[in-house]
Amino acid sequence: MAKAKKLINDPNDVVKELIEGMVETYPHLTYLDGFPEVKVVLRSDIKRGSYNKVALISGGGSGHEPAHAGYVGEGMLTAAICGDVFSAPSVNSILAGIRAVTGPSGCLLIVKNYTGDRLHFGSAAEQAKAEGFKVEIVIVGDDCALPPPPRGPVGRRGLAGTLFVHKVAGALAAAGRPLVEVAAEARRVSEMVGTMGVALTVCTVPGQNTSDRLGPGKMELGLGIHGEPGALVADLQPVDIIVSHILKQILSQDTKYVPIKRGSRVVLMVNSLGATPMMELMIAAGKAVAQLQIEHGLAVERVYTGSFMTSLDMAGMSLSVLKADDSILSSLDFATKAPAWPVGVSGHRPPTTLPVPLPPAPANNKPDPVRPQELTAQGQKLEAAIRAGAQAVINLKDSLNEWDGIVGDGDCGTTMAKGAKAVIEDLAKHYPVNDAAATVHEIGCSIRRVTGGTSGILYDIFTRAAFVILKDGGSPVTAKKWSASFQAAVAAVGKYGGASAGHRTLLDALIPASTTLQEKLAAGEDPFKAFHDAADAAKAGALATKSMLAQAGRSSYVPDHVLATVPDPGAMAAAEWLKAAAEALCSSPSPSP
Repeated sequence: MAKAKKLINDPNDVVKELIEGMVETYPHLTYLDGFPEVKVVLRSDIKRGSYNKVALISGGGSGHEPAHAGYVGEGMLTAAICGDVFSAPSVNSILAGIRAVTGPSGCLLIVKNYTGDRLHFGSAAEQAKAEGFKVEIVIVGDDCALPPPPRGPVGRRGLAGTLFVHKVAGALAAAGRPLVEVAAEARRVSEMVGTMGVALTVCTVPGQNTSDRLGPGKMELGLGIHGEPGALVADLQPVDIIVSHILKQILSQDTKYVPIKRGSRVVLMVNSLGATPMMELMIAAGKAVAQLQIEHGLAVERVYTGSFMTSLDMAGMSLSVLKADDSILSSLDFATKAPAWPVGVSGHRPPTTLPVPLPPAPANNKPDPVRPQELTAQGQKLEAAIRAGAQAVINLKDSLNEWDGIVGDGDCGTTMAKGAKAVIEDLAKHYPVNDAAATVHEIGCSIRRVTGGTSGILYDIFTRAAFVILKDGGSPVTAKKWSASFQAAVAAVGKYGGASAGHRTLLDALIPASTTLQEKLAAGEDPFKAFHDAADAAKAGALATKSMLAQAGRSSYVPDHVLATVPDPGAMAAAEWLKAAAEALCSSPSPSP
């Protein structure tokens, strides 16, 4: 197979050079400059910390242009976070965007429903909250090709219908509405839009070999926007038939993807997936409007046709149908300077770069946490527990890799051991173990610095959420406060990871541990004994994953009879570090944690 022909330089530089070209093309845009991993496009008129309206931030992998940076402008997004091609943006990049544009009114993160995007934006949201920002997050899943709910934790993918959420939320934010109202309207719109696509070719990623799995005379229905296989491969049909099939799927009363019925008012978006000429899009638009009106009895109030959310150079299109009312139509018509929305652009040319914002200074100008010269009794216990838990993960490395080689990609042990080693190294250098909240925060920093993959981002989210509870109010860190922080951390992992009990993930160890700890403390049990009981519950939960059907992550693609041979690696890792930490705490008497 040959590499696809592209008008590029180094494939590794395409996103950086794309952004540079955008800010030269559109004078109202700028970008953060200073760190290679930070790729953030934002409005050039926003001064850091002084924006007095709700900031709207979205983003995701590049390759979908003009999404997402093309929708940055007054009346739509305040900033767009650009990941590498088809890859979720980094947590640091998202945080940089939040810090750059969010003022006292807060910000709304609009995220398409893909696991990587959910996790990275979720981690950034938790960190931003810990820094004092007001943050809301809306997850959009408008794909109507996947089976309707209940579908398990993954849910429907986010597609071009997300742009309606951008536009409506952007209008309310520009009008000065509060964050809670902007977020509520964004969620309402996300529940009233459905999208489905058809591809005639696959896309070609810069620097990679190209192949067309469809072959001549074939089309693919219900695909995603990253080149992943669709729901059905069929013989190519006339556009009338294709449009009819897509609209029937979106509007099906059996599946109830969207609350649209005869007599409803709707908005239509006909979106090119990258290589579809305007002639074909306009033909599809004409047929779609006629079918919506005549066959489905709907009033078509607006039609948007063009390239809005593409998949590089894929030939094909998607149709999005949104249930509309006067409020939504008013927001869609609200003036915006976003260049990719079908309105004019005006303005003078401001500076084309801004420095990446640094993290906020410590509260009350306190120096950064440092390791104390003398440890309190509680500090000694916390240090011992951290060291024991991290060492247990390192010792389990080979077993985790072996289990993950059967049900995943085989690197769980390597990934987690890397994070555990960083924790042990940083613990000896600078963890302020007399300050429980600050220490948990530092654990998250260690994990984020070296650990990639799903495990890394999940534990990053875990520690961020726990830190928010531990530092709250400045009150002493009691056993019940530890329990509350553990509960919040587990809830955050479930929220952003999309899994829950029984889905064969690390939550099957963490949830029973959290529940047991709460129950034992409420019954008056000794805190260290309660923690030990919680660790036992975690181990039992982890072992029970052998009998569970995977409903999240890569394991969800593995046959059931293979899953039954091993426990979930993530759950076993969680159980082992909890057990080791509990044993370290119980090894000698000391004050309650």
